[in-house]
Amino acid sequence: MPADEQPKGSPERGRSAVRSGAFTGLSYVALSLAAAVAGAFLAHKFGRDEKTDGFMAAYGVYLVLVLGAQAFRMVVVPDLTRAEAEGNLGSEFRAYGVAFLAVAVPATVITAVFADFWGELITGRLPESSAHVAAQALPWLVPAAFAQLIAALAASALAAKDSYVPAALGFAIGGIGGVVLFVLAADSHGLVALAWGLALNGAIAIGLPLVVLLFRGNRLRRHRGVPLRLRYRLWRLAYGASVPLALQGLYVIALRFAGGTGEGNVTSLSYAYLLAATFVSTTAFSLSLISAAPLTRRGVDAESAAEHVVHSAWVSLAFVGAAAGLVALLGGRVVTAVLGQAFSGHVGDELGRLVVFLSPWMIGNAAFLIMYPLLFVMHRTRLLIPLALAGVVIDIPISVVARSLWGLTGVTVALGITTLLVVLGLMASLAPRMLWLTVNGLGRLSLLVGAATALAFGGASLVFGAVPAAAAGLALYALLLLAIRQLGLAQAWQYVRALH
Repeated sequence: MPADEQPKGSPERGRSAVRSGAFTGLSYVALSLAAAVAGAFLAHKFGRDEKTDGFMAAYGVYLVLVLGAQAFRMVVVPDLTRAEAEGNLGSEFRAYGVAFLAVAVPATVITAVFADFWGELITGRLPESSAHVAAQALPWLVPAAFAQLIAALAASALAAKDSYVPAALGFAIGGIGGVVLFVLAADSHGLVALAWGLALNGAIAIGLPLVVLLFRGNRLRRHRGVPLRLRYRLWRLAYGASVPLALQGLYVIALRFAGGTGEGNVTSLSYAYLLAATFVSTTAFSLSLISAAPLTRRGVDAESAAEHVVHSAWVSLAFVGAAAGLVALLGGRVVTAVLGQAFSGHVGDELGRLVVFLSPWMIGNAAFLIMYPLLFVMHRTRLLIPLALAGVVIDIPISVVARSLWGLTGVTVALGITTLLVVLGLMASLAPRMLWLTVNGLGRLSLLVGAATALAFGGASLVFGAVPAAAAGLALYALLLLAIRQLGLAQAWQYVRALH
């Protein structure tokens, strides 16, 4: 149905969409705060050396699987939404659960048995102590990541019924519980305690949504048989997660290249990436999650798909612009205060600059998170695996050239360039007209947000010191967005409110 013919939604449903997005976004804020506490404690307790590099290399594998699982949540929601409309949500949910366990259990066993091999592989040229720490962490981090995949499936089943709060609470409480375990166990067990905390996080994230689903069992009753079709579901898992995993694989590649630029740089890039990912996930990922089910029911074409991406990106990138401006002015001070003296001076300032240089990646990742469910809503999935493979292949020469020119900064820029290229390929595979409309809209949006950010925060920095400049820049940025709201932001907000 064309966008101009779609119902705009009642005020009550508009408030419902905003409320769902707010709860989902707040859950990721809670997760991010928990991660920030864990990161700060890790930095103060363990510093920045070859051991933290080893753990961060293993944590990069965890991030690849977890962020791929989060993205697969966007993939499976359309399937479960259609199953809910047909009265088969319970059967479809169980069938997907069996398929995921068929992958998770062997992967966990292989990781545990060959932990030393995998530790050596992912740490590359780092010292032996780095590989040892990675080998200790991986047998916990891999099952913890798969637990997040099962939790995402449970959350998707609830999303098919327009229920988002139980999953949001599960993810938030899991994040907090994991940090508490890490803090309590770090003194006696070292860095591996953080891996234990992440495993606990996954268990809680599974538990709460599953309890709600079981409590609502009468609404998930099997109405007619749904075949298991294990091979089909594993294949759908493979090609559905291929691009998300490839995009997160680019991050692991970036870590490998960062390892060749100096000791501690893997840790610095890891923190910068986590901060940038938080900015994007809080808004773009939340909007993507609450929109997948209603868009499946409503149906989309090239024009309405482009409208959805541009409007959602407006809301997301408006927040990202403010966050990037604050980091540019206060990054060094905040990093030093939170992470300790190991990140003071040049190291802290560089970490703040890395977040700013990740801006192209944040734009590309926001567009990806918002757009990816549309591929499954519109059944345009034929090119997913070729695009995933192409992204990994082209990233290596781009990273080689960029690192040789600009060192660690070049590695960061290469990550953004490759991500944008993959996203453009996905848009073209969805619909050439959608690519044209979206690139025009996102290009104009990026220029407006970038100009507002540079003018507000850059101008304030010329007049005030860092802290007052940040406050003045934030106020001026808000005024600039208010002044240009008719160029897209007002329409974007109205669109988001009418999603449900």
